[in-house]
Amino acid sequence: MRLRSLLVLLAVPALVATASPASAANPAVAPGGNFDLGIWQLQEPVGSPGSPTTISSSRLQGPNGFQDSYFYTDTRDGAMTFWAPEKGVTTPNSNYARSELREMNRDGSAANWSLSGSHKLSATLRVVSVTSNVCVGQVHLGTGGSSTKPLLELYYRSSGDIVLGTENSPDGGQTPHTVGHVSIGKTWTYTIGISGGNTIDLTVNGSTTHYSIPSSFKAYKQYFKAGSYNQSSSDSTTKGARVAFYGLTVSHG
Repeated sequence: MRLRSLLVLLAVPALVATASPASAANPAVAPGGNFDLGIWQLQEPVGSPGSPTTISSSRLQGPNGFQDSYFYTDTRDGAMTFWAPEKGVTTPNSNYARSELREMNRDGSAANWSLSGSHKLSATLRVVSVTSNVCVGQVHLGTGGSSTKPLLELYYRSSGDIVLGTENSPDGGQTPHTVGHVSIGKTWTYTIGISGGNTIDLTVNGSTTHYSIPSSFKAYKQYFKAGSYNQSSSDSTTKGARVAFYGLTVSHG
């Protein structure tokens, strides 16, 4: 079975597999033992003010790869788990802490792809706990201009609502779209797709919706992010957002 899976991957070179099936997850190893983290870099809510700690893909890989209290394998079910408290080190352009993966290339350089073509980020996950709102997936702007905004963010709210936020322009302003509802602690799936250079294709639990990409974004390259990007802040280190991933795949074509 393992050889057959490898042959399938070799036959489809545009596909990058970044997770094993949930049923095959080993709860006794680091996330890199269950997930191929060779195309991800981790950002954590610790470090110096305005400069969160990042963990390179080389350190994340393998069964003995990096893990700590913010990024770890759940010993009960093997889930790759992200914890982002309300109090933590943030980036200069955000007030919110995160434990989040940033897409990279295999050679260690930062992913930075054009809107043209086909790009997909797919995940199976559950939000274990959240104070109010957490971002679990993003398409973020790369090079091409001065904006540090995302193209889109996918949120899970404490009410159980799943909301897609699409940015109105690189200058800011976000439009929310409610795209589903899942009770806290329940497993669900999403696929964030970009197609034809001008369309967002979002699938949540098998239901797909489409959104136009404003032309003002076409000058920018993009990259994916996934994990727990908490959307609330306080002085609490015990309140926050914990998100468990059972599958995570990226493809470009």
